[in-house]
Amino acid sequence: MSNQTLEVTAQALVAKEKGILASDEGPDVLADRFSRIGVDPNPDNGTAYREILFTTPNLERHLSGVILYDDMLRGSASDGRRFVDMLADKGIIAGINADGGFHALAGCPDEFVTEGLDGLRARLAAWAELGARFTKWRAAIRVGPGMPSRAAIDANAHALARYAALSQEAGLVPAVEPDVMMTGDHDIGQCAAASEAVWHATYRELRRQRVNIEGTILKTNMVLPGDDCPVQAGAEEVAEVTIASLRRAVPAAVPGIAFLSGGQSDLAATQHLNAMNRRTGHPWELTFCYGRAILEPVLTAWHGNAANAAPAQAALRHRTEMNGLARTGQYAADLEQQRAA
Repeated sequence: MSNQTLEVTAQALVAKEKGILASDEGPDVLADRFSRIGVDPNPDNGTAYREILFTTPNLERHLSGVILYDDMLRGSASDGRRFVDMLADKGIIAGINADGGFHALAGCPDEFVTEGLDGLRARLAAWAELGARFTKWRAAIRVGPGMPSRAAIDANAHALARYAALSQEAGLVPAVEPDVMMTGDHDIGQCAAASEAVWHATYRELRRQRVNIEGTILKTNMVLPGDDCPVQAGAEEVAEVTIASLRRAVPAAVPGIAFLSGGQSDLAATQHLNAMNRRTGHPWELTFCYGRAILEPVLTAWHGNAANAAPAQAALRHRTEMNGLARTGQYAADLEQQRAA
């Protein structure tokens, strides 16, 4: 696929007032989420849950893309329609989780490297044939004493770049996902330093692997204190520090940055995105790629009961609308109740 086609898809993924739904829960993650609401994680319930998501009316108003897991990309609804076709009919771009999960990094206690490069070229070709148009690969980076180490940063940056080059070779836009995690008691300054180091290394490796930067998106963390830090930051501080760090490390050629919710509450994730989009002068689209911060209210409303499909879909529409407003800095807390009503 040409660079121009990749760039068009990347631009579509970061379109105004839209973002990406991270619905790529693997079997273990989905089983955990179902267990927390007392739902049996059997295939029928999994299918029912996906049908609720992908048949939600007007889902395309605020979603440009949805990331799927391999079984979902190949899967079908109860009426036989493929999930990927259901999304395409709404004009929503299907993506695929391409990584093999993160594993302990030898020689670096408590740090990780993401695996899955072996055989990736063949898997990417198969996913493209099935209808995927973009991919994602997550590198999990911890902050703490001596972390992130240079070894962990470089190993993950190199893997991200090789994955991105292979994705573009297959005609798929790579969502490059270095995730500096909230786990820990580090402050916002430590997160900023770690994030900048990771972003610098990632873009150095992307250039070395001859990745077309304009045909990618950055899927990454906001700059936040650790969840155990005694001093938490307000939305304005998060916005200020995140954008300043991005300016120091991320090329202007990147079409857009899709932030992870990363363990934030649904409201906090929306508020932080809104605060960033109220600021001007940055060269990228600032959008969302949220999973739990969108889906948790949906699961709570559904509770495994087919009779709750309508309120579950209403919860999905509401959270995507709130984040769509945050995309242009037009979100306000009082809209939560107004729009829900």
